[in-house]
Amino acid sequence: MSLCNPLNRQHKRYKEEEEEIFIMVPVRKSTKRVFSGDFTPSRKRRRCLPLSVSPAPESVVVVGGADLLDSIPDDLVVSILCKLGSTSRCPADFINVLMTCKRLNGLAMNPLVLSRLSPKAIAVKAHNWSEYSHRFLKRCVDAGSLEASYTLGMIRFYCLQNRGNGASLMAKAAISSHAPALYSLAVIQFNGSGGSKNDKDLRAGVALCARAAFLGHVDALRELGHCLQDGYGVPQNVSEGRRFLVQANARELAAVLSSGMQARSTWLTLSQPPPVPSHGQGCPLLSDFGCNVPAPETHPANKFLAEWFAVRGGENPGDGLRLCSHAGCGRPETRKHEFRRCSVCGVVNYCSRACQALDWKLRHKMDCAPVERWIDEGEGGEGNVQIDGNGNGDNGLLPMS
Repeated sequence: MSLCNPLNRQHKRYKEEEEEIFIMVPVRKSTKRVFSGDFTPSRKRRRCLPLSVSPAPESVVVVGGADLLDSIPDDLVVSILCKLGSTSRCPADFINVLMTCKRLNGLAMNPLVLSRLSPKAIAVKAHNWSEYSHRFLKRCVDAGSLEASYTLGMIRFYCLQNRGNGASLMAKAAISSHAPALYSLAVIQFNGSGGSKNDKDLRAGVALCARAAFLGHVDALRELGHCLQDGYGVPQNVSEGRRFLVQANARELAAVLSSGMQARSTWLTLSQPPPVPSHGQGCPLLSDFGCNVPAPETHPANKFLAEWFAVRGGENPGDGLRLCSHAGCGRPETRKHEFRRCSVCGVVNYCSRACQALDWKLRHKMDCAPVERWIDEGEGGEGNVQIDGNGNGDNGLLPMS
């Protein structure tokens, strides 16, 4: 008993000391957390925000985190781009599509889309001409675009002076019944452009003009009418020529009537006597009937030619060559004295009878003043054609003897 009691007292004392030490030492809280499911504690949990806090952009429709454009088949997108390209009013309409996203950029360069581009979609500005513009037009040509073939052909033939390649591109479009290309080739044949005086082929020019007139080209109708009236490259038939001239005027009037009520009220006026035109206020091609219609819209290829030579020396393309005096043409001479000159004033010159007729009724009728004598520059009137003016503005172009 005496032995057990001291042991018990000692054990009790040791136990009390251990409890005091445990109370004095701070206890560290455990960082271990209990998670349910498959969520791993090492991954930071994302905070999910409601849709009302960060809405998706209006231009992108998101369903399940995916863009709906990705779900549209390529064939349908190409079909939409073809419609957009064929109705574009300026190059920016097509360029904006290329800059939208990588997928639209790739699909917009599809050959089917490039072949359907409108003339205004590929209307390159002369001051913006570059190697990239050249490559783009060439790519459109390879895709089968007739407008690109004609536009690039005109640029190469007249601006870059690559006569053979430019003529072949225009011929490529003409084979597929492109009316402006047919008419441009007719002008080249009438003038012997790119060659000498002996390279003129009046019969070929009349044939090409007749084909373009059949397709409804107004300038070709007017050119063919003057050829028939004058017997230029075709047997003379005054009544048939007059019929073609009236048909050309009627087509221009129909274009105005189909352009909308605003254009009709602005441009088409009926009055007695016929209105006198002023600069930039319309072209009275139906002045015999008291109508005033606007001048026809210039093709982008002709605009490019006019801008090209305006930037590079104004009205003189160099080496004594002259530009066609009709502002909407832009064609330059390819040799001296290639174009026909007005026999009354000797100041203006034209690449075709159609340009002469338009410019006469638009502005030259008011500016033309007869002179007693004027002398041709260089060789004596090589290739020139006399312009015999009359009171009503219907000028006949007669070959010089």
